[in-house]
Amino acid sequence: MCGIIGILGNEPAGPRVIEALRRLEYRGYDSAGIATLDQNEIFRARAPGKLKNLEGVMANVATPGNTGIGHTRWATHGAPNETNAHPHIAGRVAIVHNGIIENFRELRAEMEAKGRKFVTETDSEAIAHLVEVELEAGKTPFEAVKTTLPKLRGAFGIAILIKGEEDLMFGARKGSPLIIGVGEGETYLGSDAFAVAPFTNKVIYLKEGEWCALTRHSINVFNETSEQVPYAIDTVQGVADVVDKGNYRHFMLKEIFEQPESTARTIGAYVNALNQTAALPNGQTLDFAAFDRVYIVACGTAYYAGCVAKYWFEKYAKLPVETDIASEFRYRDPALTKNALAIFVTQSGETADTLAALRYCKEYGLTTAAVVNVQTSTIAREVDAVLPTLAGAEVGVASTKAFTAQLCSLASIAIIAGRARKVLSKKDEARLTDQLMQIPGLITQALKIEDATKEIAVDLSSARDVLYLGRGTMFPIAMEGALKLKEISYIHAEGYAAGELKHGPIALIDEHTPVVMIAPTDHLLEKTISNMQEVAARHGKVLLISDENGAKTGADTPWQTLIAPACDPFISPILYSVPIQLLAYYIAVEKGTDVDQPRNLAKSVTVE
Repeated sequence: MCGIIGILGNEPAGPRVIEALRRLEYRGYDSAGIATLDQNEIFRARAPGKLKNLEGVMANVATPGNTGIGHTRWATHGAPNETNAHPHIAGRVAIVHNGIIENFRELRAEMEAKGRKFVTETDSEAIAHLVEVELEAGKTPFEAVKTTLPKLRGAFGIAILIKGEEDLMFGARKGSPLIIGVGEGETYLGSDAFAVAPFTNKVIYLKEGEWCALTRHSINVFNETSEQVPYAIDTVQGVADVVDKGNYRHFMLKEIFEQPESTARTIGAYVNALNQTAALPNGQTLDFAAFDRVYIVACGTAYYAGCVAKYWFEKYAKLPVETDIASEFRYRDPALTKNALAIFVTQSGETADTLAALRYCKEYGLTTAAVVNVQTSTIAREVDAVLPTLAGAEVGVASTKAFTAQLCSLASIAIIAGRARKVLSKKDEARLTDQLMQIPGLITQALKIEDATKEIAVDLSSARDVLYLGRGTMFPIAMEGALKLKEISYIHAEGYAAGELKHGPIALIDEHTPVVMIAPTDHLLEKTISNMQEVAARHGKVLLISDENGAKTGADTPWQTLIAPACDPFISPILYSVPIQLLAYYIAVEKGTDVDQPRNLAKSVTVE
């Protein structure tokens, strides 16, 4: 997770920004920067690599003033170099930004047509230019920011400084967390409470869609329509901890809500949004044209990510895929083809069965790759190619943001394979990468079903058994939904391919067995709705998870409906992971289980 710190202070900001950024190093980053205001000037220092590199730059570049912003960046748009490092400056405006601005290409083209010069490859620079354009039009800083924010589509956490306004800072949150720190005659912005912990333990958690205008002695918070709204100041305990729950009840819920940011980081590692192309990170290459098969091996939730990827690789790259549970693969003496790629999907990179399967494949001379969240792990060190997921630390045992990050990584790799194998044209690549770029914003929208999910969870929490059904890529998502429910609520659940309903599972249907039907609008929607009607005819209690069109198609049949945003079928497995996570979470909360540490489970399974 990229780190943000902003300080309106009464002593030099530079050393304090560095202190805060150092506390954010646990999130991971590949460049860092700082901007300060002093005597009507903006001063800036940036550097690729670690904070010591930035400190080296600051030893030779002045950053005076008591007002400053800082940033640690995972490269999403553009290489991790000094030019693309934050803060970005356009005229009088300096900004730092987490997330993805989906429509930055259109915004950039519009402003370039008016003569504005862009110097980076990032989406973030467009924000600074937009505010500066409004200032040039004669608007006040407040009005300039107010006018700019509705133009941004996607997910973001933003801090903004304006030259000549040394007692003013703006912040905005949409799909990426941002908090205000309240000090004695000082005010702060941060990615989380840990960022501002050296200065205060009093924080205001900005809610989704809110933005703020801050001075040293005043805090004003506004909603998405720029109406001023009240806020609560919380006293944070234990801010010395590296990871805190913020104002969430459990880590799992916090991690569900972090997915706009975590998917943005992961997609950005593979996708050049400016050119609408995809490539493996860090200059790595895999010769997909030479492979005749892909083996995807994993355990648990990661295995279901691999099952989704099978659909992507076979459709978009015409590359046959076999998926295997690692504990079965390592013992069944599989027959392997020499010209195959073996991909191992793992959050920790230490899963014992997955590691054993990797070593088996290496003995047979296969090319190996790991979709992995911990890049210093054993599996990451032993594979030929590291395919990173940038989910950040995941504390909840039941995987949420790591799963969607795995899907984002695998979807990107499928595009890369499709281009290499000449199945996808450049136009196809551009369309699919554009769809990936929309994911953070769509997840932000999907999270708005939280309240509806809470209500449904009250009824479903009394169930003894629950069935999840889906077709195509929704079949693995159905299995993942059932796994999530089992893991944290201890309710027995099973995921099935909806077309298999009449081949056995329909015998389980009665008024006491809820059925979760996952059915976005795609070429299989009508068939899935037909399966839903078969369930309803047998008095089954159907929860339909679909978009507006799907809900209309299946009208009057389901017991309840959860409406997700409409999306391209390519990215629907990623988006529809969110409703099933929220559903499992709130059912578990209703039952009073230990959500973050469910019984008998461990975060990383390092023994058989």
